[in-house]
Amino acid sequence: MTKMTTLQSAIEAISPGSSVMIGGFMACGTPHRLIDELVRQGKSDLTIIVNDTARPNVGIGKLITARLVRKVIASHIGTNPETQAQMIAGEIEVELVPQGTLAERIRAAGFGLGAVVTPTGVGTVVEEGKRTIEIDGRTYLVELPIKADFALINAKRADYRGNLEYAYTARNFNPLMAMAAGKVIAEAEEIVPLGAISPDMVVTPHVVIDSLVA
Repeated sequence: MTKMTTLQSAIEAISPGSSVMIGGFMACGTPHRLIDELVRQGKSDLTIIVNDTARPNVGIGKLITARLVRKVIASHIGTNPETQAQMIAGEIEVELVPQGTLAERIRAAGFGLGAVVTPTGVGTVVEEGKRTIEIDGRTYLVELPIKADFALINAKRADYRGNLEYAYTARNFNPLMAMAAGKVIAEAEEIVPLGAISPDMVVTPHVVIDSLVA
């Protein structure tokens, strides 16, 4: 059964109000076509789990500008004044998570772990309302996994079965998010025949990909 689908059909599967992980780091490794289609279809009330919200009208920033986001879970919003303005106005909820902790919480969801134990954030506002644990005399935060209804992934190359290869640092959050969502939609810059991607270059295997957009 082929996983190839059209851009329109892939995004039609996402309902308003869904939680969506989106790969990328300041728009590098971001699935731009999938984001553009989210905007075109007007999918609203979204909770997005991202590293950042990029810049106004750039990458994930397009979702913010279009006011399609209800909540952002991210490591920072400092490069997008529109996100900041909506947060201050009470129009959007923002949960800031230290970058390494964010990556590990997503990984924990994908790998079936119950929590992440980390010293990052102890004694700061990050600790507020969270459980702590002491190990060998040191205090750690107990951070819970983050999962989502959907993950939107960008890859350098994919084969027709859905195996994904990434380009250098554009890999960033994409492989982790592909493991932590109920449905995974991937876009690739190039689709190649099965076997054209060397097995040792496959980072995300086809078994976790639900839809592939050429």
